[in-house]
Amino acid sequence: MPDMSASASLAMTHLVPLAKELDEDKVTPGVLGFIVFAVMALAVWALMKSMNRHMGRVDFVEAEEPGGEKAGAAEKRG
Repeated sequence: MPDMSASASLAMTHLVPLAKELDEDKVTPGVLGFIVFAVMALAVWALMKSMNRHMGRVDFVEAEEPGGEKAGAAEKRG
């Protein structure tokens, strides 16, 4: 496995001069931030749509409790 610290230090040496050129008062997320946010929003929308489709296919019938309705009515009154 290659040494990741060498590539990280190489990347930092190239990025630090770029960071010094930026005005710290005018830094914005930019186009890349918008693209990342839009992709995440689309992924959440697709997951919710898929979840709704799968939940619609669920056929759940609750089993009746032993003792019938009389036991449930007595608990509610008491």
